[in-house]
Amino acid sequence: MGKMILNAVDKAEILTLQDNYIDMTVRDNNEVVTRAMPMKEGRFRKSVLSEHGFSSIVRTTTGSRTRTMLFDFGFSEIGAVFNAEALGVDMSQIEALALSHGHDDHAGGMERFVKMIGKRGVELFVHPSVFKTPRYLKYNEEQKVFFPAITRDALEKLEIRVVETREPQLMLDGDVLFLGEIERATDFEKGYPIARLLEDGREKFDAIEDDTSIVMNVRGKGLVILSGCAHSGIINTVHHATTVTGIKQVHAIMGGFHLSGPLFESIIEKTIEELHKINPSYIIPTHCTGRKAVMQIKEEMPDQFILNMSGTKLTFSS
Repeated sequence: MGKMILNAVDKAEILTLQDNYIDMTVRDNNEVVTRAMPMKEGRFRKSVLSEHGFSSIVRTTTGSRTRTMLFDFGFSEIGAVFNAEALGVDMSQIEALALSHGHDDHAGGMERFVKMIGKRGVELFVHPSVFKTPRYLKYNEEQKVFFPAITRDALEKLEIRVVETREPQLMLDGDVLFLGEIERATDFEKGYPIARLLEDGREKFDAIEDDTSIVMNVRGKGLVILSGCAHSGIINTVHHATTVTGIKQVHAIMGGFHLSGPLFESIIEKTIEELHKINPSYIIPTHCTGRKAVMQIKEEMPDQFILNMSGTKLTFSS
C-alpha cells in the first residue's frame, strides 16, 4: 500500500459534542483547551449533557480555508444533538461524516444529526463491517447484550451517500484521513473478548474490524489521531496511522482507548508504556478509556495529559 498524502494544515480543532464527563465549573482554558460556556444574557440557560458515548466536530484550517466534518454521533437520539444546539454549532457547515464503528454509543444520534445538517448527498465514511448483524456482547449463555443493526436501507432513507472502505481514504480533499481497517500487530491488544456475531447461523468472535479512527497532520507538529473506541487497540491505531501516512511525529492522541473494566485493566500499564515510546505532545483519553486508566495516564504523563469532557474544544495549531 502506497503512502497516503495527507495535507499539512495550519490548525486542527476538535469540538467534543459528547463524552462521558462534564464539569461546568472548571476554569482551565488555555491556547489548546476551551471549555463549554453555553451562556445567554449572562446566565447559564442550558447545561451540557454527558452520556456513555462520543461525538465530535472536526475542523481543519489552512490559510483562509476551513473544512468541517462530524465524527461519530453519540449514544442517544438527544444527547449530542442537544449539546450541538446548546453550544450554537452551525450544523449546515458539515461537509462530511465518518463513523468509527457500528456500536450504538457512536451511532445513536445519526438520524437527528443528518436532519440538522439539512443537505442531501453528504458523504458518510464507514467500514463495510458496520453492517454485520446480529452483533452482541456475550457475558454468559443467559446474558447477551445486542447492538442495534445499522442497515444500508436505513442510511439510504437519510439521503446521505455511504462510502464503504476497508482501505484508508482521504476526506475533505486531503485534510483528514479515514484510517480504514487497522492492522492488529501488538501482542497485548486482542480486541473485545466477549464480542460475538452470528454469521450463517453460527456464533463467531467479533473482531470489530470496522473499528477505525481519523487522522490530521498539523504543519510542523505531526499527526492528530482521533479514535472512537479503539477496539483495534490504540497503539495499533497509532502505528497504523504513522505507517499509512509515512509521518512518524505524533502531536496528539485522542479518543476512547477501551481500557475500562476487568477485561482490559490488565493492559493499562503496557498501553502507557507504549504511549511513552510514541511520546505525543498531548494525550487525551475519552469515553470508554475508563477512570482507572485515565487517572494512571494523568499520573504517568502529567505534562501531556488533557482531561476531555462534553463541550470541550481542543485546538492544535502549527
